[in-house]
Amino acid sequence: MAGRPRQPITITEDERKALERFAKRPKSEKRLAERARIILLSAQGLPNVVIAERLGITNETVCKWRRRFFAQRIDGLLDEPRPGAPRTITDEQVEMVVRRTLEETPRDATHWSTRSMARETGLSQTAISRIWRAFNLQPHRVETFKLSKDPQFIEKVRDVVGLYMNPPEKALVLAVDEKSQVQALDRTQPVLPLRPGVPARMTHDYTRHGTTSLFAALDVATGNVIGRTYRRHRAEEFLKFLRVIDREVPKDLEVHLVLDNYSTHKTAKVREWLARRPRFHVHFTPTSASWLNLVERFFAEITEKQIRRGTFTSVSSLEKAIIGYINNRNDKCEPFIWTATADEILEKVRSFCARISDSGH
Repeated sequence: MAGRPRQPITITEDERKALERFAKRPKSEKRLAERARIILLSAQGLPNVVIAERLGITNETVCKWRRRFFAQRIDGLLDEPRPGAPRTITDEQVEMVVRRTLEETPRDATHWSTRSMARETGLSQTAISRIWRAFNLQPHRVETFKLSKDPQFIEKVRDVVGLYMNPPEKALVLAVDEKSQVQALDRTQPVLPLRPGVPARMTHDYTRHGTTSLFAALDVATGNVIGRTYRRHRAEEFLKFLRVIDREVPKDLEVHLVLDNYSTHKTAKVREWLARRPRFHVHFTPTSASWLNLVERFFAEITEKQIRRGTFTSVSSLEKAIIGYINNRNDKCEPFIWTATADEILEKVRSFCARISDSGH
């Protein structure tokens, strides 16, 4: 027979609201929600055994959280933080690892590894790895850079970025370039397919079947790509591609071409052809600043998704794959959104130049 609780529980209105939030809120911890329900049912005068049966818990659990609530109210329902194991690495040791990583190099290498730093500091390799992750240090990685020496660098950056962010009306902005010497590579053995726990595998060696060059014009506004492949990479092929652009772009639109400073873009024949077509306007990126040509982002995409891991038995099969990729992409294309303003780019370049000028090297 169910007994009656020896001490009735009374709760204030604020406590009731808090307990109901704990009990009903989806993101409440399961244990906290259960404890809140125990107190709410106890406040209704229900015996401990009835509460235990209704919630599917033991009578001892109900008694425990009733006592905790009597002693500490709602705070008694919360778990106290567990102290955990004592720290074995001091702040001074962490500072030493960070300082040596940033300011020193090992005697026998150009950069630190977790093993070499562990030997030098007496810490474990795991500890070094945790410290580096916490401070986002990656000594094994290095990035290269090249600064443009173009005397018109500022003017060209403002010109090209202005086209990307504020394109002129009744005009098409096309980022144009060539991906030259794309190799048709065929593996010497069939590719082994992906399996659970095993990545796809291919032989390290390959057979070359020739090369092609991809000429591409990326519509900055829509992401649509006009692409052609040619076996050679000369001014003649570039002129052929310009004629393709001229045919495919509606005649009532001005055409703004963003180009790099490659010699085939500036030959006398190319200049004469452009001079006879006043709707074409050429905007050159600064020298050594190919990152400013948005079509490079498309080249990185097609290399990653179609070319790098592809196997091609001939140049024709490579060209077919490239054009097929472009056609499929154009069916559902999305533009690459340029977000950096010219002022932001120039400030980053200025700041970087100041850093390397003051580096002492």
